[in-house]
Amino acid sequence: MADSKISNLNAVTTLASSDVVPIVNNSVTKKATASQLSSYSQLGWARYDDSQYTSLNKLSLVDGVQVTLPNNANTITRSPEGYDFFNAVTQKITAESENDTYMVTVVFKASAANTNNTHLDFQLVNGGVTGYERIHKSLAFYKGNNTEQNFHEVFQFYANSDFVANGATIKITADGGTAEVWDIIFFIQRTQRYF
Repeated sequence: MADSKISNLNAVTTLASSDVVPIVNNSVTKKATASQLSSYSQLGWARYDDSQYTSLNKLSLVDGVQVTLPNNANTITRSPEGYDFFNAVTQKITAESENDTYMVTVVFKASAANTNNTHLDFQLVNGGVTGYERIHKSLAFYKGNNTEQNFHEVFQFYANSDFVANGATIKITADGGTAEVWDIIFFIQRTQRYF
């Protein structure tokens, strides 16, 4: 078949891994196989389950003291792509490239001795100068004093150069009284990737 303009080619809905696909960028045409393109998507997810703080060993929160919500990532489950989005040593959420977009789900159990006065402040804190602290939420206790309550928090963010360089940490503070936290899980998904 003679060379044709891309607009004259037939559209297909499925690709074989050996198919060659044209890529046009700034009027320069390149080619790639379908299998090469699929390796570039680099979307994926990972779940990190903490084993240190359990119902038998709860993390104690002191009134007004902000701490990192810890996760030792004892159990890690990944999508087939096998990416890591959290560093258990530094306790930071990580990003690979500027403008990548992520969705993070954090689940844990918590209780407070005095739920009339106590709430939790949940916040993403960046190690650099960018204000990721705007990802911040106050969490109330509705079930009563010393009663286990499940929390399920979801937030999205994009990574700028500051986030790529420094990462970010999930922080938690008991405000108005003491509290306890345990059974911590982070689920982090890259939803959009830029090259």
